[in-house]
Amino acid sequence: MTDTDLTDTYLGYIACLNNQDWRNLHRFVHDEAHYNGDRIGLAGYRKMLERDFSEIPDLYFDIQLLVSDTPFIASRLQFNCTPTGNFLGLPVNGRKVSFSENVFYEFLDGRIRHVWSVIDKAAIEAQL
Repeated sequence: MTDTDLTDTYLGYIACLNNQDWRNLHRFVHDEAHYNGDRIGLAGYRKMLERDFSEIPDLYFDIQLLVSDTPFIASRLQFNCTPTGNFLGLPVNGRKVSFSENVFYEFLDGRIRHVWSVIDKAAIEAQL
């Protein structure tokens, strides 16, 4: 897989998330997926995303920066959204917040195997 192929796959993955196209998530996420060091598998990954969209109905993944170096992707995602209750332990409760996520992905066999994510919680705290 070339860097261009990997970028195209990642763009498809983000479109899958934004469209909440869960039945096609398996095309982008490996059965043995890990998130921040924990093995959650494809089913756990889907459950995590479904929960995120349930708690944040207007969730939208906006790529601000993308670097591809096969088999890795580094991305800075921007969010402008309205979590309905507590988010990251913060009482957001329906207020609009903006924050970023810096995330690294490792791909295996054309699908995401490892994800390392850091969300800018301080940016949310500053808005509350």
